Amino acid sequence: MAGVRLVHRPDSGSETVLASDVDVARSTLEQARGLMFRRSIPDDYALVFPFDEPDTQWLHMLFVPFAIDAVWLVDGEVTAKKRLSAFVGLGRGRADTVVELPADAAESVAVGDELRLVE
Repeated sequence: MAGVRLVHRPDSGSETVLASDVDVARSTLEQARGLMFRRSIPDDYALVFPFDEPDTQWLHMLFVPFAIDAVWLVDGEVTAKKRLSAFVGLGRGRADTVVELPADAAESVAVGDELRLVE
């Protein structure tokens, strides 16, 4: 999405941009494919999965040859965060939005922080 950034707003401290290259997986096919079959992603990249309402959302790393940081959100608030290993990673959390980022990109993100897409 041109001009859209993923911004991290911690409870204390200043806001930072986690990603300036953002894709949103809106269709069922885009969400099912996720990052599968990609060789890598840029350091400032995020793949965002919006869902209709909060529910348990699962992520898998089948056919993803690199580690990622995954963040689960409800109304923009972080409910869970996990590093998922290449090929075998598996994670779940309650969310209406899930964000996939390069490994280490979400190191400063904590449960209770806010993540938002901004133009």
